[in-house]
Amino acid sequence: MITQHRSLGIILLSVAFLLLIPFLAMQFTHEVNWSPLDFLVMGVLLSGAGLAGERVWRTVKTTKHRIALLFAILAVFFLIWAELAVGVFGTPFAGS
Repeated sequence: MITQHRSLGIILLSVAFLLLIPFLAMQFTHEVNWSPLDFLVMGVLLSGAGLAGERVWRTVKTTKHRIALLFAILAVFFLIWAELAVGVFGTPFAGS
């Protein structure tokens, strides 16, 4: 039970640290211009990927399946991120 809370804390601290990078960049340059909604969406995306990865790591016992599922989670994360950032697929959610 304690390790589950510790893992959740590590994931949330990692997400906060990663979101701190664009926040600090916004203070020094006008090229980074995130709205609060951008921070919220990226926070949900990072948290979801982290929690899904943690779930796979704890529940899947076979190394081959574990690696495949973790790779799939990363692939989905990067595809969603790319779509939201520049509109790779041209959906209505595209950022461009």
